[in-house]
Amino acid sequence: MLPEAKPGPARRLVDAIRYGNSVVLTLLAMLCALLVGAIMIVIADPPTRSAMGYFFSSPWDTFTRGWHAISAGYVALFEGSVFNPDSLYSNGHTPIFGPISNTLLNAAPLILGGLAVGVAFRAGLFNIGVQGQLIMGAICAGYVGFAFRLPPLLHLLAALLAGVIGGAVWGGIAGWLKARTGAHEVISTIMMNYLALGLLNYLLGISGFQAPGSNQAISRSVHGTARLPHLLGPNLSLHLGIVIALLAALGCWWLLTRSTLGFSLRAVGANPSAARTAGMKIERSYVVVMLISGGLAGLVGCSQILGTNHALTGDIDAGFGFDAITVALLGQASPRGTIFAGLLFGAFRAGGVVMVANTGIPADVVLVIEAVIVLFLAAPALIRAIFRLRESRGGGVGVGQLAKGWNA
Repeated sequence: MLPEAKPGPARRLVDAIRYGNSVVLTLLAMLCALLVGAIMIVIADPPTRSAMGYFFSSPWDTFTRGWHAISAGYVALFEGSVFNPDSLYSNGHTPIFGPISNTLLNAAPLILGGLAVGVAFRAGLFNIGVQGQLIMGAICAGYVGFAFRLPPLLHLLAALLAGVIGGAVWGGIAGWLKARTGAHEVISTIMMNYLALGLLNYLLGISGFQAPGSNQAISRSVHGTARLPHLLGPNLSLHLGIVIALLAALGCWWLLTRSTLGFSLRAVGANPSAARTAGMKIERSYVVVMLISGGLAGLVGCSQILGTNHALTGDIDAGFGFDAITVALLGQASPRGTIFAGLLFGAFRAGGVVMVANTGIPADVVLVIEAVIVLFLAAPALIRAIFRLRESRGGGVGVGQLAKGWNA
């Protein structure tokens, strides 16, 4: 009997579209999200709403103004995140790489935060405490950055190490509580978010931490020797944080797919009972994975305090803690997917600022687009029903995969 021939590239592409693999589902979810965003832009646009008042007498006015609002909004989103054609004719006043620099600047902490959430997912834990862990990382890295004077490279490495340790310890506490007492990591990490935020607000008001001569809640500035260097010159904000994020993604890929520890963590996440029967130490795995997850979250804090802000404030987390959860969900907790999800959401952050400034469209439209993307990805059956895709031959992606950290 002759072996079955493998399908060619064309057939695999057709099957991917027909059955809706993960890439196709993600693209269709983005398309649906952009359509929902377009509807919101139309509703929020005053000229379009005004034209709706006399729709039946002149419907074309409504469509024209609605299309103008949608196109202007999405063009501004693109120009603020990828490329602005005006930079070609501005005689250097508008940097050509400015938009992509801002996108990568925002993507770096999102990738690191997404990796922190994703690694914990793989072990069956839902680390919702990235906000607190990045705050602790920022506190530790910032203190080393402004309280000590060291040679340039050594100072930066010391601050990065302090940030990783701060985040790892904060995450490790939640892992230890899970292992020793069974405390649910969602509850413990949420509470520790509040503890970290309260500690930060306290420190910003005491002598030695607060900026000298200031009555504002702001810390001393990190010395230049501890700051992440800029990659595209002093006029662009992109710094070494994006390189650290990509190296961290590579390290997570190796950990999860090539190491014994990674196999153990994935086994625990897939089936703790079977892993225990096989002789794996479940409790130790919980502590170890939360140490790793917290350390990655600490790097988010390092990126913020050593690369972007240079001084601690009450909003040093900038929302990256909870956006990291969305990035991990969109990236399906894989390092490669997390990179692409971080870049996408980094583009939304960078372009959203320009969209608001140039068109007056509310920034909430971008938040809705992000939320709708994740909503559709969390309900793939809905995408299949809308676009009449067939059920995957492999049975599709079930909700159980989320609970098991996408280990299937």
